Amino acid sequence: MSVPGTKGCIMARIEFGWMPPVGGDNQARPEFMANLRRGLATIAGHFDSVWFPDHLQFEDHPFLEGWTTLTYLAALEPRLKVGHIVLCQLFRNPALLAKMAATLQYVSEGNFVMGIGAGWQEEECKAYNIPYPGPGQRVEELDEALQIMKALWREDHVTFEGKYHRVTNAFCQPKPEPIPPIMVAAFQPRMLRVVARHADWWNIGFSDLEKTRDLVNKLDEACRAVGRDPKTIRRTAMIGCYCAPNERKLKELTDKHRGPFGLGLVGTPAQVIEQFKPIIDLGFDYFMVSGGGFPDTTTLEMLAHEVLPALNS
Repeated sequence: MSVPGTKGCIMARIEFGWMPPVGGDNQARPEFMANLRRGLATIAGHFDSVWFPDHLQFEDHPFLEGWTTLTYLAALEPRLKVGHIVLCQLFRNPALLAKMAATLQYVSEGNFVMGIGAGWQEEECKAYNIPYPGPGQRVEELDEALQIMKALWREDHVTFEGKYHRVTNAFCQPKPEPIPPIMVAAFQPRMLRVVARHADWWNIGFSDLEKTRDLVNKLDEACRAVGRDPKTIRRTAMIGCYCAPNERKLKELTDKHRGPFGLGLVGTPAQVIEQFKPIIDLGFDYFMVSGGGFPDTTTLEMLAHEVLPALNS
């Protein structure tokens, strides 16, 4: 499995991140926190990172606030990179967000990845009295927000006058070191153009190989339109996974599945490895996985000790 655009001479290193549970659903707080620590201990030294979403509410499910939780996780397990999958740009002033990111990058010693998107869940915005404009405006707001953030991370005394956002003589010190990678989640054409203009990483939620191939082609087109080499953007995918050493254990894990999304990749380590390969062949080398069945850590253990090493062998 080679890096896209090479002649097979450079091997892409596959990296995994973990998406832990988002709240204490059916668990007392001590149990939830103990399971969270156990999950982090399972992946540390094997996975690259831990990721947390950014929602204020999701139907009637318990949901921890994303920035607060991720900051805690960064301190709890400093061996791991941390990122949101992804921040909703509607929730925070972009200059303040740039300052928050610079601070987290500083105190985490360079472990932060800036994952961000335009925002999509109208329900929570209405509930929390946050303006929710139409899709075109949300994309334009994100484009301006990214311009402000990048300027504040690199320059002093930034002034920006946009259609939706402005800053005047804004000063951000200490600067983030290194500059956090910007990861934009995108599926639609306008958002793919934002990726082409601003992102270091691109993120999707994987569900179907053909749909993913089509998205890859559309991102390539968006990059060509702005004169950018598509290979300069890292391709990442959020993906569900259930992995167990045998069918009996696998059934035990999948029988407990609930939630709005499907099971994702399902199988023994050998089977899951084969399911990852065609996605990797599309140029994806970074996967944010759910660790299906958690707080049972079987999936995380299989991924850490069998799947990930095999993909990198």
